[in-house]
Amino acid sequence: MSVKIICDSACDMRPAEAAERGVALVPLKTLIDGQEYLDGVELGGEAFYEKLESCKELPTTSQVAPAEFADCCRSLLAEGDEALIITLSGKLSGTAQSAVIAAAEMEGRVWVVDSENVTAGERILLEYALRLRDRGLSAREIAEMLERAKKRVCLIARVDTLEYLMRGGRLSRTAAIAGTMLNIKPVIGLEDGEIKVFGKARGSRQSSNMLTEFIGKKGGIDFDMPLMLAYSGTDDALLKGYVDNSRPLWEGRADSLPVSVVGSTIGTHAGPGAIAVAFFSRNGN
Repeated sequence: MSVKIICDSACDMRPAEAAERGVALVPLKTLIDGQEYLDGVELGGEAFYEKLESCKELPTTSQVAPAEFADCCRSLLAEGDEALIITLSGKLSGTAQSAVIAAAEMEGRVWVVDSENVTAGERILLEYALRLRDRGLSAREIAEMLERAKKRVCLIARVDTLEYLMRGGRLSRTAAIAGTMLNIKPVIGLEDGEIKVFGKARGSRQSSNMLTEFIGKKGGIDFDMPLMLAYSGTDDALLKGYVDNSRPLWEGRADSLPVSVVGSTIGTHAGPGAIAVAFFSRNGN
């Protein structure tokens, strides 16, 4: 018996890495100026931000349909196999419900975990699932452990521009203009599966400090668990600056700092220039 791991593309794992590590990615879709792209497959992170700068209208994204999850499960499951589906937060997308509908057709061989997170936060839960799979746990056992562990997942991000939050209807035009004039950098994250604004800093340095302060408020990073940094845009210069400024947080604790690119699912609303940290807190939430 083997356990197949399935995840939607909002986890922002690159398709080549997913194939190498035995993860089946099911892509959401992104519509840009009338052209539909499979997230991460036909449109990678960097390419998305190039299009975002020149598109006439703000892109839109659409969820994975139940049939797409069901088709993926059928193609993976041989006799005796099981599968685990990890999805982005059900409060942000109907993708989680689509996975539940598809699993109901699989006669008890497929389990679903709503990560209550997205992008790097969803990704580190996937990384934990891969560890558990490689330890030989069943799909049910992995799902049970993920349900407990996901309460410790923290995702915190600094948004560089207010434009896309405004264009996506998540911030008023008046607030966006005022914030831009004051060089406001919102610090956002996931809480109970929903995007929350944790603070508003003036300038990049203050917002970077706020990220580090948030990590401390959550009890610090459990470096024995998966960790992920992420950025949006066509280069990682802002993220490198944050890592340099917060070096005492990482030195001697992490052999490496994995980095992913925020894809179109969240990048549509965050815009370029965002940086994020996802981690498991030491003392839970």
